[in-house]
Amino acid sequence: MSLLRSSPPVPAPPPAARHVIRLNNGFQLLFNLLWWMPVFYAYQRDAGLSDGQIFGIQSIYYIAFCLFEIPTGAIADRIGARNCLRAGAVVMTAANLAPVLAPTYTGFLAHFLAIAAGRSLASGAASAYLYDGLRAERAEAHYLKAEGTARALGLAAKVVCWPLVGPLMTLAPQTPYVLSAACAAGSLGCALALPRLATGGTDTRRRDPARRGGGVLHDTGAALRALWSSPWLALLMVQGVAVFTLSRICQVNLFQPVLLEHGIKESAHGSVLAAMTVAEAVASARPQWLSRRLPPAGWVSLLSVALAAVLAGTVVGGPWTVVALLCAFAAITGFVYPVQRKLINDAIPVHAPRATLLSVESIVDRGVCAAAAVAAGACLAAGRLDALLWYSAAITGVVMPALHLALRRTGRRDTPAGKARATAAPRAGAPAPDEPVSLPVDEGAAPRA
Repeated sequence: MSLLRSSPPVPAPPPAARHVIRLNNGFQLLFNLLWWMPVFYAYQRDAGLSDGQIFGIQSIYYIAFCLFEIPTGAIADRIGARNCLRAGAVVMTAANLAPVLAPTYTGFLAHFLAIAAGRSLASGAASAYLYDGLRAERAEAHYLKAEGTARALGLAAKVVCWPLVGPLMTLAPQTPYVLSAACAAGSLGCALALPRLATGGTDTRRRDPARRGGGVLHDTGAALRALWSSPWLALLMVQGVAVFTLSRICQVNLFQPVLLEHGIKESAHGSVLAAMTVAEAVASARPQWLSRRLPPAGWVSLLSVALAAVLAGTVVGGPWTVVALLCAFAAITGFVYPVQRKLINDAIPVHAPRATLLSVESIVDRGVCAAAAVAAGACLAAGRLDALLWYSAAITGVVMPALHLALRRTGRRDTPAGKARATAAPRAGAPAPDEPVSLPVDEGAAPRA
């Protein structure tokens, strides 16, 4: 079965929905465009920090990110996702200026703690606002493409901008941080221009009288109750762990060791990373290319196994084969991410705290990723990189089919569509209640009930 297919044109979204999509694209691009990313290690070394201090700050950063996720998601559900995006942009602007004002251990620690806070404020709120914003304009069918396009534009911007960092630093070493702060300020402008949602959603939750009591604890409890009452949602979150963990471990922790293992020098790593980013950007913008013969949950499971298999394939072959496999890995990541995002958003009940639930998912993803990073570090220290990649493929190949079987048995009986199918009289040739919904022709993901 081919991954590529032609699809008939879909009706264009209404003007208000296009306005939301454009502002979301601008926010996502500018907010996540960190010019200092390729050089922050060297910048901190030049500032006098030791390797122990640099990696210690990174450890604190990941822990802080997990700790910030629940309260910031609940805050988004209380004050509105739009206001939370604005707060996140303000924090990111200040965070990027911290190394310029205080190039010390304390300054860099404050920088990364503020980055964790800013990104936590926006991580669940951005997806929640886009989903509810399009739904308010009756354009929810365009969510998948909008999510993928925003991601693709952000990746493309990195490909264009990151090669300029070296020459810019010769003019002034602080330039990457100043440019990152300017981009964050630009994302604040996009957030300020976002319209207030006309109906429901995370932008208007704070005005619901039924939600005035309890504050953050109320929303956290509501999110946990929603997970407990919806096995489908909980299983989808667990299913997405493989995607996030494999992509994060490959692109951050194993990218350079794999290239060095095959004799690819550090001078070429930037070019390989740019090629991977292009592959991911193209795939992220075209998730509708996935065939509708397989349901969206099936695509996530299948592509998760493919990610692990491609990563394990880097064990064999020469340098060019490894580069091709890494680009294929990035493309698969680009395809699967928007589909998995839409699956999660579709599974969240209408009146549940959406941003809080998305933050719960992020905590699970990052917690598993942190444990995987520890295992990866131990294997690398022992010179067992090949074994690590084979074990990852084997574990994923066993866990994902079992998880997908659980998803098929659970079906969508805890969603309105699933309940309707369960209570409706059987028809000749009708699908079973627990049969997954196919990918619609226009968007490549299950329709919202």
